[in-house]
Order: sequence, then structure tokens, then C-alpha cells
Amino acid sequence: MKKAVNDGVWSGSWVARRLGVALDGDDTLTGLLGLALRRNPKRAHLLVSNVLGKHVPQSPSVVYGHGLALGRRVRELLGDDAARAAVVLGYAETATGLGHSVADGLALAPYLHSTRRPVPGVARAGGFEESHSHATSHLLLPEDPALLAGSGPLVLVDDEFSTGNTVLNTIRDLHARYPREHYVVVALVDMRSPADAARLEAFAEQMGARVDLVTAASGTVRLPEGVLEKGQALVAEYGPRSGARGTARSTPAGPHPTHTRIDLHWPPGLPDGARHGFTPKHRTRLEAALPEMAARLAEALPAEAHRVHILGFEELMYAPLRLAHELERLRPDAEIRFSTTTRSPVLAVDDPGYAIRTRLVFPAHDDPADGPGDRYAYNIAGAGFDAVVAVVDSAADTPALHAPDGLLARLAEHVPHVLLTVVPSYVPGAAQAPERPATMLPEPLRGPVFSSYAPDEVGWLLQDLSDVTLEAPTEEREEAIQSGGAHYAESLPVEYQPSEDYQRLFHSALDASAARIATAVGVVTETVLAESPHSRLRSSGGTPVPRPVLVSLARAGTPVGVLMRRWAQHRHGIDLPHYAVSIVRGRGIDANALRWLAAHHDPADVVFVDGWTGKGAITRELTAAVEEFEKTEGVTGFDPEIAVLADPGSCVRTYGTREDFLIPSACLNSTVSGLISRTVLRADLVGPHDYHGAKFYRELAGADVSVPFLDAVSARFTEVGDAVDAQVKDLLATDRTPTWEGWAAVERISEEYGIHDVNLVKPGVGETTRVLLRRVPWKILARAGAGADLDHVRLLAEQRGVPVEEVAELPYTCVGLIHPKYTRGATGADGKAVAV
Repeated sequence: MKKAVNDGVWSGSWVARRLGVALDGDDTLTGLLGLALRRNPKRAHLLVSNVLGKHVPQSPSVVYGHGLALGRRVRELLGDDAARAAVVLGYAETATGLGHSVADGLALAPYLHSTRRPVPGVARAGGFEESHSHATSHLLLPEDPALLAGSGPLVLVDDEFSTGNTVLNTIRDLHARYPREHYVVVALVDMRSPADAARLEAFAEQMGARVDLVTAASGTVRLPEGVLEKGQALVAEYGPRSGARGTARSTPAGPHPTHTRIDLHWPPGLPDGARHGFTPKHRTRLEAALPEMAARLAEALPAEAHRVHILGFEELMYAPLRLAHELERLRPDAEIRFSTTTRSPVLAVDDPGYAIRTRLVFPAHDDPADGPGDRYAYNIAGAGFDAVVAVVDSAADTPALHAPDGLLARLAEHVPHVLLTVVPSYVPGAAQAPERPATMLPEPLRGPVFSSYAPDEVGWLLQDLSDVTLEAPTEEREEAIQSGGAHYAESLPVEYQPSEDYQRLFHSALDASAARIATAVGVVTETVLAESPHSRLRSSGGTPVPRPVLVSLARAGTPVGVLMRRWAQHRHGIDLPHYAVSIVRGRGIDANALRWLAAHHDPADVVFVDGWTGKGAITRELTAAVEEFEKTEGVTGFDPEIAVLADPGSCVRTYGTREDFLIPSACLNSTVSGLISRTVLRADLVGPHDYHGAKFYRELAGADVSVPFLDAVSARFTEVGDAVDAQVKDLLATDRTPTWEGWAAVERISEEYGIHDVNLVKPGVGETTRVLLRRVPWKILARAGAGADLDHVRLLAEQRGVPVEEVAELPYTCVGLIHPKYTRGATGADGKAVAV
């Protein structure tokens, strides 16, 4: 067997020379294993498998083949009758995929792997410790409590045996609960010392149980005296200097890494892995679905991609491995490699004789139970891959994954094409949505059943979650959001109930600004009708008229969309279709809503509508989401340009005004938006074939001003007609190319005030109001001399005890700063950020 994976040099020679470590045993050992140095106070060296698919990219057929071969040997050992009564148990995170492959080779037995991810509502059936590991606690969470309770053989699968302690701990724990007569221990390599092997034999004899061993190779590791201290010294010498966080961790150029999202159409109800058990029936379903899913993946790959890496995610090894294996079959012209991300901190040394040549470092992105921390992907940077497909489960599809320092950004710095596919996280007992084509998706919700708007004003492409308790205290939500413990779209703020003083301010602001809003509505609507590339002329009574389809971004865009529809009726006598859809920062637009729209309208007719721009985050989000949708669905024509009432951030080219002024619909929450909540996207409530959710607050009908707001603005349409015509004429002759001044201003403010997180800076009157109503505000910056437009902001700030600081030459009328309690700016090191 070939001894090396690095240019003919054994990938353990660097460590062997410097530490005096040696591998004794089978001739195949150096082909199976390399050596590296680990950042672990308990063990200096790390045996790095070349065939496991964890740290070293490898052909998926090689990775899967080794597991299958071991499983077939176990079946031969047990015989078919005992194999049917057996249970296979793999170890997280490294051996989850190997255990799955062994179970496939065994073919007749269910499989379960341990996990470090607690799942609410799923009881523990056991647990054990991995003494040498950097992350020790293992949980056993089978969906079927009887899975481990049988008396048949238990097949324990790990990647390698170094001391046998993990196996001893597992058997000790499970034998006390579910005693059995036969255990089979499976590993790629057995590297125990004679003393460690004797310990397992004595332990088995003490239990009165038979313990068999099945491995691909065996040997021992010779460790010289003081190896731990020497290894730690080498890590200190060759590790990152002066606080740097590791190889290949630079700062990306933009706030959003670009990638292509692939919808695999994962079979509904099929577990994504064996965290809760995986049966032979599950395996049969997966086998049937793999060819079509791999074909979707192959179609999404760029034509020029001939070296393709499929990157799994920590415990999620098996699903990406099988996809990679099937892709390898579909694309014999391409070189397909497979590995996964890991928790394990390992020193990277760019030397052919060292197993870990490069590493990418990024924050954990699945809300781990043990708190935030770094995660790693090894041997990808500099490996010459044309494309990387990251495969994660839906619990890990979080803002941290998409952040400027997240995994996708790290990959994009080193690989020309980054693709993402998300496998639904299986939750035992959760209702699994059936697959539904776009033509079978539910029709839009309409008032008065859902919202206080008239049924023809807007159709909501949402699901009704009114009966679900989603509200959480503001401070609790803020802590969860900023610490990475939850996404903002997973819960709702408690609805603000305005005081009498605030209600008076709202009505006063509406009276004062109704004509100004009506003018902006007219300008943006006429601009859309005059030049929008989405529109197409259709015959109506012999007169060609444009018929765009208005699609508001719920919920701030919805009142604007209704007003634009009313303007088109008032001025041109045409009824424009109007829908509201959900878009979530960091998660993208509701793809099922787009599917419904594409099935019922020409995508080229769709005009996306929002209330206002701040720093342009949603503009960027929509652009990326539409591009992704087109690539994954093959549906073209949607244009991500947003039409807004006000564009103070200079982020779009279709707007009513670029002035930052008070839009009264920003003053309130649901009571000015049809009594509809902000949209919700949570994995246990929104399945892969569901619309995003929202609540209808019927109980707030007594405080609802949604329709009075629309009526007050619509009543001014006639009087502003001439002003609209004049402004549209000027606007159509003007260069309206976005300058993104808002984004630049926000970055400047973020640094100046020591926040260092643009997501905590909310520019403009509308966004500042949202901060005061929904988040934990720190302070408000107001442009010096700002007048009545800020009366409601000042009142809200007074009610919440938030200081208002007047600033000269502020590019917006005001800016809201969210409390930076959980950011590095919170230390107050620069004298401006809050100290906690």
C-alpha cells in the first residue's frame, strides 16, 4: 500500500523525527495513518487517519469502502441471525460516518451514534466519557428507548483504539443498564499497548461477556520519555503567533460570502443521521433517493469544476459521504474528495511529512451546548479544489455559518466556487412535512381570517402560527441573539402597547406627514410602472398597461405595497396583484413563497417592495437569495431590485425619496401592519416544504390603526398628483445608481463608538424606532437640529431610559445603537463603549 498522502513522503515523518514517536506493527499502518500535534494537554500526538474522511480529504469510495469491509467481517463473525439481533453504536464525532458504513456492511442491524448535541424532549439512554478528548461528554439519545435494551450483540465502532478507555467506559455504562453476552469492538486501527489490551480482556472476563475485536490493522505507538512536554513545546514554536487564530484566517472583503445553495429535496421524515437511530428501512429509503439528490448536486456544480470537495459537518458525516460517493459515480471525469469539519484543534504545518498541512478556523455555527468556540477544516486551503460543497444540517444553518468570519467565508477565500446544501435536522416526534410541488402549496392567507386588511389588499404567503407561544422578554432575546444562542427569527418580541402620549404622537405625525408619504408612494409607483424591467405590457380594453406583481417583504413592506396598489387603482384604474413574503437576515427569502409565485405568475413581473433602507442589509440578502434560488431551482426572471418608499442609505435605484423622514407605519408594530407579527423561521415549526410563519394578533383589534393609516395617506393622492408627476419626470432623468453611503456610514459609526459589529447599528428613523420597540437600545444618535420627525423617538427613548446624543453632520436623521453587551466593544477599552 502507498505509504504517504503527501508527495510520496510518510505524513508522520515530521512528528516522528522531532518527538521520536514510532509506529510498530502491520505494514499497512503508515498508509492508513499519519501523525500531527494536537492542542490538547492530555496527549501530544494525534493519529491522523488517511481513510476516515475527517481530517484528510479522501476519495469517498475509499472512505466508504473501508467501513463496508469492516461491517461485512462483523456479519461473517456473527452470522445472519445474530446480526439481525445486533445494534451498531458509533462514537461522535469522528466515527459517526464509519459506524454508519459498518452498519451498511452488516446490513441487518440498526445504527445509533453518540452525540454531543442535547436535543430537547429526547431522554438520555446512556452516556460516557472520552478521557483523552478535547470534548468529552457523549450522549445516547435513541428515538426508540428499546433500541439499546435488547440482548443481542452490541457492535461498538471507533476510528482507532489508543488506550481502549472509551470502549471500557461505554461497555461499563451500558452493561449496567442493558447487560448482554456479546460485544464486538470495531476500528480501523488498534494501537493499544499490550497492557491496555490485557485490561479489556480482564474487564470482559469480570463481566462474564464475550468481547471480539475486528480491525483493519494493528500495532502500537512508541512514545519516548517527556513526549507530552516536547509536543507542547513544538506547538508553541510552530503555532500561530501573537494571538492569531490559525492558518488561513483572514478578513473577507465583504459582509456576505457568496455561495450557491442547493436544495437536495431530502426525503421528508428521513433522519439526517443516526443521532436518534437509523434502521435498515431508513437505509433503503436513502439508497432510493441518493441518485436524484446527487444529480441535483452535480447539476449545480460549475462545468469547470474538476476537483470537487464535499465537506461534511462534525457529526454529520454519513449523509455527505454517501452524497460524495454517489457523485463520484455520476462524475467519473471529476476528482471527488470528502472530509468534514471538526472540533479537534490540531497544529497545522505545511510540510509533506506532516498530516495536517493547512487549516481553516471559524466559529461554531450550531449553537453548541458547551458554548461558542472555534471549529476547523483541515487540508482544504491550498489543495487546489475548484469547488467545495458544504453539507450541514438545518440546526447549523445559522447566521454564524454565513457571517464574514464563518465557514462559508473561510472557504470562499481559498476556493473559486462554494456551494451549500442543508439537510433537515431530524427531531424525534416532530411532524414531518410531505413533499409538495409548488402548485400544491397553500394559497395565500387573506383578511379577515389572517390580518385586518381587506382580502384584495394583500395575500400573505405565510403559515399561521397564531396559536404558538413565541414571545420572549426583550432582554432575554437580545442576550440569546448576541451570544449566538438563537437567531432573531426564532422568537418574537412582546408586542409594544403604546401609551396615550405615544398614540397622540402617532396621529399627529400621520396628520403632518400624510401628504409627504402620499407623494413618495406616487413617485415610487409611477417609477415602477414607467420603467421596471419586471413589467410587461398587456392588453386591457385595447389600452396597453403595465401589470407588475407587487411582492412586499413582510412586514414593513406590506403597508407600502398596499399603498402602491391603491395608487395604481386611483391613478390608472388597474388592480395590481399584491403578496407579502418573508425574508430573514442570514437565512434568505422564503423559497417556497418564490416557488408559489413562479407557479402562478411570470417571475419577470415581480417587483419586490419594502418600506425603507437602512444600511442595505436586506438588499444584499435578497440579491444573494434570488441568485441562489435561480441556481438551485432553475427558475429565472426574479429581479432582486427592491422598490422602497424611502432610501436614505442609497442602496436601491427605485424609491419615492432618499430623505430620512418619519414614516408613521414604522412607529408601531403589528397594530399598523394588519395585526401581523414579524415573520418566524424555526426548524421545529417551519419544515422544508412550509412557508415561513407569523402570528395574527386578533386580540389587539381595539388598538389597530392599520386601515386608518392607509386611508389617511390614500386621501391625499389627488392633491399630490402634480407634485408626483414633476418629481417622477426629474427622477427618471437622474442617475439613481446606489452609492451605498449608508453602509459606509454604519461601518464608521460602529468603529467610532467601539461596537465593532455593524448588525448592532440601525440607521434611519424607521430602524431606530424598531430598536426602541424590539431590541435593547444603548443610545440614540440624533442629527443636530432634527425636528418633529424625532418626537416619537425621543418619547420612546425617555420611556426606556435611553440617552439621545445629538451629533453634527450625521448622514441620517437618527441612528439607533443596540446595547453591545456581548461584543468586544463592551469592554469600554476605547472609552466610548459601554462597560459591563
